[in-house]
Amino acid sequence: MTTEPISFPRRHARTQRFTLGAPRAFTVAPDGSRAVFLRSSSGTDPASSLWVFDTADGGERVAADPRALLGGASEKLSAEERARRERTREGGAGVVSYATDAAVELASFALSGRLFAAELRVGTARELPVRGPVIDPRPSPDGRHIAYVARGALRVVGAEGDGDRALAEPEGEGVAYGLAEFIAAEEMGRHRGFWWSPESDRLLVARADDGAVRRWWISDPAHPERAPRQVAYPAAGTPNAEVRLFVVGLDGARVEVSWDRVRYPYLARVHWSAAGAPLLLVQARDQRSQLFLAVDPATGATRMVHADEDPQWLELFPGVPCWSPSGHLVRIADEGGARVLAVGERPLTGPQLHVRAVLDVSDDDVLVSASAGASASESEIGEVHVYRVNELGVERVSQEPGVHTAVRAGGVTVLVSHTPEWAGARVQVLRDGKLIGLVRSYAEDPGVTPRLTLTEGGARRIPCAVLMPRDYAGDTPLPVLLDPYGGPHGQRVVAAHNPHLTSQWFADQGFAVIVADGRGTPGRSPAWEKAVKDDIAAVVVQDQVDALESLAERFPLDLGRVAIRGWSFGGYLAGLAVLRRPDVFHAAVVGAPVTDLRLYDTHYQERYVGHPDEQPEVYRRNSLIDDAGLVDAAEPHRPMMIVHGLVDDNVVVAHSLRLSSALLAAGRPHEVLPLSGVTHMTPQEEVAENLLLLQLDFLKRSLGLV
Repeated sequence: MTTEPISFPRRHARTQRFTLGAPRAFTVAPDGSRAVFLRSSSGTDPASSLWVFDTADGGERVAADPRALLGGASEKLSAEERARRERTREGGAGVVSYATDAAVELASFALSGRLFAAELRVGTARELPVRGPVIDPRPSPDGRHIAYVARGALRVVGAEGDGDRALAEPEGEGVAYGLAEFIAAEEMGRHRGFWWSPESDRLLVARADDGAVRRWWISDPAHPERAPRQVAYPAAGTPNAEVRLFVVGLDGARVEVSWDRVRYPYLARVHWSAAGAPLLLVQARDQRSQLFLAVDPATGATRMVHADEDPQWLELFPGVPCWSPSGHLVRIADEGGARVLAVGERPLTGPQLHVRAVLDVSDDDVLVSASAGASASESEIGEVHVYRVNELGVERVSQEPGVHTAVRAGGVTVLVSHTPEWAGARVQVLRDGKLIGLVRSYAEDPGVTPRLTLTEGGARRIPCAVLMPRDYAGDTPLPVLLDPYGGPHGQRVVAAHNPHLTSQWFADQGFAVIVADGRGTPGRSPAWEKAVKDDIAAVVVQDQVDALESLAERFPLDLGRVAIRGWSFGGYLAGLAVLRRPDVFHAAVVGAPVTDLRLYDTHYQERYVGHPDEQPEVYRRNSLIDDAGLVDAAEPHRPMMIVHGLVDDNVVVAHSLRLSSALLAAGRPHEVLPLSGVTHMTPQEEVAENLLLLQLDFLKRSLGLV
C-alpha cells in the first residue's frame, strides 16, 4: 500500500510556512557565556520550548518545556493573550515570548495565563503561584522580582514567588496598566506597557484608557449562540485611547510623567537604561512632528532632547531611540534624502546605506541592519545586511547575499541569515567575528527551490521578483499572476528562499509569477516610501502596471491573461487593479482588503491620507468602494474572489461586505469566500491549505485555463 505524498499547500500550512522548528527570539548574556532562544521540537510542532546555547562548547539544552510544565494539558488562553498574539502575528504555541534579567540568568514567561520562571544557568523551571491570567511577565534587571499584568493591573512578585501584590490597579472599565493599547501594538511596534528601572526599584508604567474609543462588535455568524465580542477600535478620525505614563515604585509610590499630551498624544517608544534618564519618543497625531524627551523619575518632569518634523510623516524604527553608553542620543533619521544613523547630532552614515533598525549599541560601535537603498545595484536587490558603524566608518558583518539580522552582547553575535539558496535560516554564533557554533534548526525542508530572478522593472527601477515554473522550457508565453503586498511596511522582494515558496507553487501550476515592490514599500529610500502620501491608490496600481509591462519585454508573459492576488494591503491593491485597470488585469483574489478607509485605524490611515474630516476627498479618491470607481470604471467587469475572516479584528469583515454590496449594486459579478472563525491570520491548517487550492481554481477558471 502506497501513501500519497502530502501536497505543498498542506505542508505549507502544517509547518506554518516552514517556520516551525526554526530557532528564534535570541538573547545573549552580557558575559557572552550563553544565548537563549525559542524553538519547537520539529517542523510540525507548534509549541516552542525555551532553549540555552552554551558558547563554551556549543551545547544546547532545554530550559523550559511547556508540555512538561503544563503536565500535558492543552493551553488555555485568555482573551487578552489571544489579542496580544494577534497583534504580534504569533501563530505558535508553548513559550511564544519571554523576558530575562540583566544578567540573562532568570527568564520569565506565561503559559495558559500562569507565571513561570526559569533559571538559565541550571536549566530548571518552576511555576510561581500568582493571580492570573498573566500577561507579559518581565524580571527586574537584578533578577529579584517579576512584574506582570493581570486583569488590567500591574503586579509584582518576588522571584521565589513571595510578596505578590498590585502596584497599579485599573480605576474603572476600559483602563489598563502595563499593556500596549491597540494602536501601539498594531501600528507602532510597541508591544509592551511597562519598563523596569536599571536599579530595579521602580518602573515606568503606561496607563491606557480606551473609554472614549468607539466600540465595535465582532461576531462569528457561524455560531449564533455565541455573544459578539466587544472591541475598542480607533477608526480613522475617531478618538484614540488616552495614554498616560507613571513612575511607580515597588513601595507603591507614584509620580506621573508630564508632557504635552494634547499636542503629542502618541507614546511611541520608551527606553530606560543606565546610560541616561528614561527616554520617551512622543508623536503628534498627524505624525509630522515628534519629540525625544528625557524624564526626571523623581518629579515626572520632562525636557526635550531632540525634535523632528517632516512634511509627509515620521517613521518609527526598531531599537531607537536609546542612549549610547557615553550618554549620546542614538536615533534613525531621514536627512538629505537618506535614512541615516545619528549619534548625538552627528549622522554616522550617508546615502550608501538605508538604515532599518538599531540592533545593539556598545562603547565601540552601533550594530545596525540596513539595505543599500536607492544606491543598490541590481545584484543587491532584496538584500538586508548587518553593519558595524562608528566614527571611523562602516563595516559589513554579514557576507553572503541575503537577508540578515543579529543579536549581540559580551563579544558574542548571533547572526541569523536567509539566502536565496538556503531553505530557512542559518544561525551562526560568532565570538569577535569568528564562528564558534551553529544553532540547529528543526524546520522541515520544503523540498522546493524557487526558480527566482531578482530584477528591476520600469523607468523607476521597481524591485521585482520573477518566478517561473520549475519545469518550464521557455518556449511559450505564460499567463501571469502578480503576487504583491505592494504597500507600507511590507517588503516582498527579498533575497531569501522561503518567502517565495507560495509564489513558486503558483508558478508550478503554470503561471509566470511577478512580485513587485513599488513606491510605498520599505527598503529603498524615504522619498520612495513617502511618494504615496494622499494618493496611495493611484501610485501603487501604476507601479504594478509599470513593472508588468517592463518585464514583458524580457520574459515570456501572456499579457492577455493577467491576474493578481493579495492579502490585507495586497488585497486592497488587487481590488484596485481590476476595478481601475481592467485593461491590464483580468481577475483578482482580494484577501482581507481595506475597502472603506474610514474603517481602518487612526495611526495607520491618517499617516498616509490624513484626517478624514479634513481631507474627505482624499479618502474618497483612495477608497476601494467609491461609487465612481465602481460604476464608471471601464468595461469589462473583471471577476473577483473576495476572501475574509469573519472574526478579523484588525481589518474587520465589514470591509469586504461593503465591497460586495457596492459590487452588487453596480451589477458586477464576484465571489465571496467567508472564513468562519478566522482572524487576519489564517493559521488553521485546513483553512490555509484549502485557501490556496480555492484561489488556484478561481484563477484558472477566470483566465480560461480549465
